[in-house]
Amino acid sequence: MDDLKNFDIVLASGSPRRREILTLIGVKFRVVVSGEEENPKSTNPLDFPRENAEIKALAVSKHERGAVVLGFDTLVFLDGVPLGKPKTHEEALEMLKKLNNRGHKVITGVAVARDGALLGSSQCETEVFFRNNSLQELQEYVNSNDPMDKAGAYGIQTRGAKLIKSVNGCYYNVVGLPVSCTLDLLGELKVSL
Repeated sequence: MDDLKNFDIVLASGSPRRREILTLIGVKFRVVVSGEEENPKSTNPLDFPRENAEIKALAVSKHERGAVVLGFDTLVFLDGVPLGKPKTHEEALEMLKKLNNRGHKVITGVAVARDGALLGSSQCETEVFFRNNSLQELQEYVNSNDPMDKAGAYGIQTRGAKLIKSVNGCYYNVVGLPVSCTLDLLGELKVSL
């Protein structure tokens, strides 16, 4: 494949956190949100983030001809079971109680597509350990509404930081865009930013 230069980069995500990270590392891009239904085919849930990222990138690349499209999907896994975004405050509290005083995995899938073709994909895994938070601390966090749009019901980059004991791996992966993994994949594909 020839080096991909002088092209448009499109982020297939409406996540403000992903926009912030791409801006932080100096990538010029525009946003086109994928309305595609996430429906991974794998029987292994640990593959869902990569597959969902591919679905998003491919869907947007079919309409954004000539652009290099970046797709991402982040899931929190506890004992191999994915935890999505909570729909209610009660569900958020239950998720946080399960994560409390334990370790879990955060996996973000990364995909690159152009003109309706998948150029490559990968995923990054980070281990996160929660402090032994009191029920009152968890409830106060839920009452802040911060967990409501986040996988696993917490945001490490916001008020949820106080719930965390330690992180083993890429911090930005937990936020939703693994910088090193993304840059490595783009480098392998000879996409110059």
